[in-house]
Amino acid sequence: MSGAQAEYARVPLADGTLVKTPGMPDASLIPSLLTASDVLGTGWFGAVAAHAGPGKTVAVVGDGVVGLMAVLAARQLGAWRIIAMSRHPDRQKLAREFGATDIVEERGDAGAAAVKELTNGYGAHAVVEAVGLQESMMQAIHAARSGGYVGFVGVSHGVSLAGGELFGKEVHLFGGPAPVRRFLPDLIQRIWRREIDPGKVFDLTLPLERAAEGYRAVDERRAIKVLLQP
Repeated sequence: MSGAQAEYARVPLADGTLVKTPGMPDASLIPSLLTASDVLGTGWFGAVAAHAGPGKTVAVVGDGVVGLMAVLAARQLGAWRIIAMSRHPDRQKLAREFGATDIVEERGDAGAAAVKELTNGYGAHAVVEAVGLQESMMQAIHAARSGGYVGFVGVSHGVSLAGGELFGKEVHLFGGPAPVRRFLPDLIQRIWRREIDPGKVFDLTLPLERAAEGYRAVDERRAIKVLLQP
């Protein structure tokens, strides 16, 4: 797609990539519908890739927008316990609104150890990695129980995995670019029925010409996600 942050957008193969809403959406639904095309679908894929489901304990590494969407997805998929790993009070609050039952502030090996402590030494059945750094990937792998699943949707930056450690850990790894189109019909219906409200992640609204200011706000942790209006 070209021009996604502009007055007009060019959508190649639109007949197969776009999904219509059931009707003209109410203005209150617009923020949530916007998340469905990107971050909600990505977080949802992370939870699906990690095999989140009924009776499962799910840990989410990363408290950015995708990580928060993975928390919401895990709850919708029926997870029994959801551990959000976050150091920021505003993001912790939103994670709990989306369904997190526990918050872990530690990172790295300490964060993985905290997940183990919360799960009687076993680790989580499912872990979503939503950052893409070496530390976060290893934290996710170490937080998973033997035989568990790690769904990674953070864009990898310098991540390398030691084969010997993976061999001994016995975890399933699956992830990559999210097939958002696969989930759109279901996500749109959930939003339309007001079963979920992912639009809560937008905590700053700016006109389009101030987009650069929005990027700075997110970079400086003054905003979680910015909604741009033409």
